[in-house]
Amino acid sequence: MAEIKKINHVAVVVADIDQALGFWQDALGLQLHHVEEVPSQKAVVAFLPVGDSEVELVKPTTDDSGLAKFLAEKGGGMHHLCIEVDDIDAKLAELKQKGVRLINETAQELPGRKMAFVHPKSTGGVLVELYQII
Repeated sequence: MAEIKKINHVAVVVADIDQALGFWQDALGLQLHHVEEVPSQKAVVAFLPVGDSEVELVKPTTDDSGLAKFLAEKGGGMHHLCIEVDDIDAKLAELKQKGVRLINETAQELPGRKMAFVHPKSTGGVLVELYQII
């Protein structure tokens, strides 16, 4: 059975990262670690560590992505909760066996990590990302 390690990050969709940093960095005092473009997600992400986890400020880079749709419909806000696991493939198999609705039945591999999403209809309305550092 795959082990859940920790909450890896909470992702917040924003229209403007610099403006959002006015709260997260300037008001709360979190330190910006780095900003990275993530082409596979059609996004730019600002990483703000909080203990062993992070707040990620996510800005869509195209108008045709799910993030852009979220931003247009909701005006931004919390997008998903990311849970880090030790074996994402095993966790996906466990969830599938339990009848949990998955957005990604196989993990997507990115440099240094694998990720997959669980459908909000199975989680009480929260988009959950599973994440494994490789």
